[in-house]
Amino acid sequence: MVAENIGGRSEQRLRSDDWYGYGDGDGRDGYIHRAWMRRGYPEDAFDGKRPQIAIANTASDLTPCNMHLDEVMQSVKLGVAAAGGIGLDLPVVSLGETLVKPTAMLWRNMAAMAMEEMFRANPIDGLVLLGGCDKTIPALLMAAASVGIPAVVVPGGPMMNGMYRGRRMGCGTGTWQLSEEVRAGTLSKEAFLASDRSMIRSKGHCNTMGTASTMAVMAEALGMTIPGLAGTPAPDARLLEASQATGRLIVDMVHEGRTIGDVITRGSLLNAITAIAACGGSTNAVIHLMAIAGRLGIELTLDDFDEVGARVPLLVNLQPSGAYLMEDLYNAGGLLAVLAQVKDLLDPTPITVTGRPLVDYLEERPIWNSEVIASREAPLIPAASEDTSGAGIAVLRGNLAPNGAIIKPSAASPHLMQHRGKAVVFDSIEDFHARVDDPDLDVTPDSVLILRGCGPMGYPGMPEVANLPLPQKILAAGVRDMVRISDGRMSGTAYGTVVLHVAPEAAAAGSVLALVQDGDEIVLDVANRSIVLDVPEEELARRTPSAALVEGYAKASRGWERLYIEHVQGADRGADLDFLLGASGAEVSRESH
Repeated sequence: MVAENIGGRSEQRLRSDDWYGYGDGDGRDGYIHRAWMRRGYPEDAFDGKRPQIAIANTASDLTPCNMHLDEVMQSVKLGVAAAGGIGLDLPVVSLGETLVKPTAMLWRNMAAMAMEEMFRANPIDGLVLLGGCDKTIPALLMAAASVGIPAVVVPGGPMMNGMYRGRRMGCGTGTWQLSEEVRAGTLSKEAFLASDRSMIRSKGHCNTMGTASTMAVMAEALGMTIPGLAGTPAPDARLLEASQATGRLIVDMVHEGRTIGDVITRGSLLNAITAIAACGGSTNAVIHLMAIAGRLGIELTLDDFDEVGARVPLLVNLQPSGAYLMEDLYNAGGLLAVLAQVKDLLDPTPITVTGRPLVDYLEERPIWNSEVIASREAPLIPAASEDTSGAGIAVLRGNLAPNGAIIKPSAASPHLMQHRGKAVVFDSIEDFHARVDDPDLDVTPDSVLILRGCGPMGYPGMPEVANLPLPQKILAAGVRDMVRISDGRMSGTAYGTVVLHVAPEAAAAGSVLALVQDGDEIVLDVANRSIVLDVPEEELARRTPSAALVEGYAKASRGWERLYIEHVQGADRGADLDFLLGASGAEVSRESH
């Protein structure tokens, strides 16, 4: 875009003018673009002075957490119009985490690729990205990063607190808790089934610090939202107020030429890691942040998560790591109150979508409820030290995961953070379901449950199955946690001593995970960031993957699944497709007619 000075303000020649511009005289291309868009828009809508703002909208009845985003879109439109722009609803691919099979993660990259192409192909000057459910915000950010025009995020917000039998019931977290009690025989099936209406009480995404809430935290810490917006409950009228303000803001961003590449830098990515650690955020943030960084050509590795996160104490007492829910966090002061406590750990230089640094918004941010947000002086879990594993996402390495694996210490059992146990191996999720409750299964509370064949290539798509239900006979003994290891993921709403994202995955060449056998000793030491299969190298060299494991790998012959399997990278690199790394920019060089 070419800068011009209009009325004392630096203006940008609009990208959309390449479609609608009158500069081609009586040329038919501009005529076609304008004529087909008239349909009630004012005469000056396409005169090259009014920014065309696409509102990338993931609303869908089949993405329940995003059902309300059409209402949010209308509020954004009001703000765009008030600032002199033209707001345009652009429905994009939406992924409902709780519904799509085999896993929404299989289509994150597809959604991002489709969004990217539509952002580039259309006469768009700026983007407002409406997301909520887990994969929607990362896919939107990946797509916008690959195009590089001005963009801003509006997270759809969490649902109201769930309440069941007088206690807070977290969306997702309550599911894992109550379903285990049913299997243990301590809760009736009728009581379990009756709880769902109490868990889901309103519009909005999960109300725990699950992946959806973590993505909102991530977006704000990256600088991609109006500061203070993340965590605003979906039913709260202040969400619509902020949506209007966002509509006004994106018009200013277009005029000022402030793009997503100006906002998301290595410094802001590290700030996001800090925010996620302080909040006890989802392990899924690892693969999403690395994928976003990859689109911008910014180096971000697993070691960054460990090194940055290790410095950060856990301050937010939210399920699944704590007791409260997102509505409580918002009322206690919200994300900005949390970040104010760790301001010294943040990079002060990255700007937000407003053009000002994030740290500028952290003055006078009191904590209104210290049971929900702890102070830096009295954290829920201190930063990592020689004696503690810390609160941030820990990266483990060893012969079982030479490229890395991750665990969330704040959601794990302290007594299992250093553990030695014998492996009980399952070659697929189907194998697990068929045998887990077999009374003859050779398993004890000290065993280590291994689920493999669930990585990006092997499943395909890396499903949220790693937080395995415990065997019934273990539950009956009163045990509620065991060490579990998988190349898959787990829901951000889940908890337990679960080692995730083992890389290389079982289906990848050279995987040691594929060679583990029942009875092998596994040694976990989170404080020392170690995960080891205690089997001699010469013995491992003699082994080959089991026939059942290999038979269970995905074998797509056509379509997206085949493309995905052939090009997806490992979890340790963000699980994006290899040919999508980097950005292609916003230029479209050829006409359509």
